[in-house]
Amino acid sequence: MNEDQEFNNLVEKKLNSVSCSFCLAKWKQVTLHLGTGHTHSCHHPRTHKIPLEEIKENPSALHNTNYKKIQRKMMLEGTRPPECNYCWNVEDAIKAEGNDVIKSDRIYKSGDSWARKYFYEIAESDWKDDVNPSYLEVSFSNVCNFKCGYCNPENSSKWMEEIKQFGAYPTRDNFNDLEWTKSQDKMPIPENQDNPYVEAFWKWWPDLYKDLHTFRITGGEPLLNKNTFRVLDWLIENPQPKLDLAVNSNLCVPKELLDKFLEKVNILISSGHCRSFKLYTSNEAYGNKAEYIRFGLNYNDWLENCERFLQIPGRTKLVCMAAYNFLSISSFKNLLEDIKFLKDKYTSEETKERVAIDIPYLNNPKFLSINLVTPEFKPYIEDSIQYAKNNNFAKWEVDKLERILMLANNAVTDDLLNVDFKKYIMEHDRRRNTNFLETFPEYKDFYESISA
Repeated sequence: MNEDQEFNNLVEKKLNSVSCSFCLAKWKQVTLHLGTGHTHSCHHPRTHKIPLEEIKENPSALHNTNYKKIQRKMMLEGTRPPECNYCWNVEDAIKAEGNDVIKSDRIYKSGDSWARKYFYEIAESDWKDDVNPSYLEVSFSNVCNFKCGYCNPENSSKWMEEIKQFGAYPTRDNFNDLEWTKSQDKMPIPENQDNPYVEAFWKWWPDLYKDLHTFRITGGEPLLNKNTFRVLDWLIENPQPKLDLAVNSNLCVPKELLDKFLEKVNILISSGHCRSFKLYTSNEAYGNKAEYIRFGLNYNDWLENCERFLQIPGRTKLVCMAAYNFLSISSFKNLLEDIKFLKDKYTSEETKERVAIDIPYLNNPKFLSINLVTPEFKPYIEDSIQYAKNNNFAKWEVDKLERILMLANNAVTDDLLNVDFKKYIMEHDRRRNTNFLETFPEYKDFYESISA
């Protein structure tokens, strides 16, 4: 057993000493979707609406909603909150296989540096208490120039434009139906209107930032939102040398915006105004396959702009977030090859893991998930795992790939999911003038076997 395994086992043992469902992320990590007034902790559960009456009295109710406090109570008492099924699925698969090496994100997140030091404080707390997060991720709006295949109108203005023009996709659940979005109270507040959730954020901010270990801005596309640059300017004026700052970006924005962003990052890092800066970008496939999935992407520009960021000296890090899905499988090894290129060029003994790839599995929509995997696709996954092992990817990176294979091995075939997949692809090609079988010829037998 190596050191990482020992550490993860220790974290799991400590968490389970409180309860088998206890997870520090429910207290110390939060994502705020201010464009729709939604929140969740961690990022895996579905979001829920932040009641306006709660934030009028207490801006920290952006995180400390009454709903979320009930989930915390369940965890302290040993009940699995249903909204956390992402981890329960993994933990049940681990138990079924008798695998004591791979862990769920309940363990990985609770053992992270932003969470673990709060174990006793949270374990002994009252579930009714308000808590400042140590890891905050915020989306100020849904403004975005991409229409990623698994995304939705509440997180992408381009998706909103498409659905308003063409309507929902013809899957069983009417994928991205605005009627569903309205029923969930997730219609984004237009950019030209006052947003009470953004106002509450800036009221909370003077108290909030003092307790932050990590602050991360996501989107939409953050570089297209003025609040992102307001944060960067605020931190240039008010240095927080112990803060790990992070921004998500698709890295395919207009050059003048990217130049402005990189200049401010360089100021923050070179002046020591924050402890570190991480750029989280996204890709889960290679070349034209990635461009099909992440509609709006120029893969070569993306790779070049990854390098532009990595040329900033100092405590900077690039993390590629790969939402591993059914369409990732056949070209994922090629993506790993480009990640290895960046690792080799920009990583040294002094800057270990300056380039990394995180590989969560796509949970929704189900018709793009690895639940569709059939035996002929598994060698692709195994090949990616072997490549990562042979090329010195970090153990946690390899573990997440092996988790993909484990979940694929436990996938239950669902013909109706396959039908939804084909209906989605046919409509995708019609609306966006794409050609699935030209882009993914290796999927031809699977695709043509589906009667839709």
